[in-house]
Amino acid sequence: MSAETMKAVIAEDGQPLKLADVARPSLKPGEVLVKVAASGLNRADLVQRKGAYPPPPGASSIMGLEISGTVVETGEGTARFAPGDRVAGLLAGGGYAEYCAVDEGSLLPVPDGMSWQDAACFPEALMTVWANVFDRVGFKSGEAFLCHGGTSGIGVMAIQMTKLAGASKIFATAGTDEKCALIRDLGGDRAINYKTEDFEAIVRDEGSVDVTLDMVGGDYIQKNISVSRPDGRIINIAYMNGFTAEVNFAPVLMKRLTLAATTLRARPVDEKRRIRDAVEKDFWPHVVSGKIRPVLEKAFPASEAEAAQALMGQGGHSGKIVLTW
Repeated sequence: MSAETMKAVIAEDGQPLKLADVARPSLKPGEVLVKVAASGLNRADLVQRKGAYPPPPGASSIMGLEISGTVVETGEGTARFAPGDRVAGLLAGGGYAEYCAVDEGSLLPVPDGMSWQDAACFPEALMTVWANVFDRVGFKSGEAFLCHGGTSGIGVMAIQMTKLAGASKIFATAGTDEKCALIRDLGGDRAINYKTEDFEAIVRDEGSVDVTLDMVGGDYIQKNISVSRPDGRIINIAYMNGFTAEVNFAPVLMKRLTLAATTLRARPVDEKRRIRDAVEKDFWPHVVSGKIRPVLEKAFPASEAEAAQALMGQGGHSGKIVLTW
């Protein structure tokens, strides 16, 4: 392999993922080149592989939305990071590779004591939770919070972040008793096994909530409305049970609710820098101190990316799955 190429995980139609030689990315102004140590998996990778979530214009077609690694080169207009710096970063694509180009405004500094695998658990989840729960729907100290998918990569961060931000009560749903135990261990006050319990009845009976983070959609849309307090806010980041539902909007009107939904991947780099800055100020110190901890299900060598995605597709994992290089 020459100095201008690298190994990357490639998806070909209907074929298992494989490592192949591809061109090493060139840097645009404001970007740095990172030698990747670990790549975080996200459910969006599976959707992209099916052809339903293409990368935004100008982004790499290689899967992978977050990485950890070492800066090896800096591009024009960069000022903060230098070769040799340990970083973790958010990407619009290209993370399943030995090297990736990252806008400097999407990078967080990784402390010396943190493993690469742990570092790769944080960027996408922290920034997604902040952008949605704190920025878009304005979660505040003293409010009650409901998180669906409480042991997902997003969920484990949302529970810890809202706990530190002063949530009065945190409800979270998961599909096994073991996952419910993890929710409680992370700071959740009421873990609900959605396979054996009715989250709608439980949350409503225990005081309802101000903010709901949902990635399920489908029939959860009406239930989320039901458990919301007056002036409550519901933020969707995915619709795993479907984009359509028959909804009674009367309680939305009567309770003055806000229904919102966002994605992070295609936002402009300046917007991602704003999100990174807020995360670094408000929550990254808690990551460094260990108050916010990673939840790592399993690390796979990059050559076993097919097995890693299969594990994610089964849905039984908690926290993050990563590839190592």
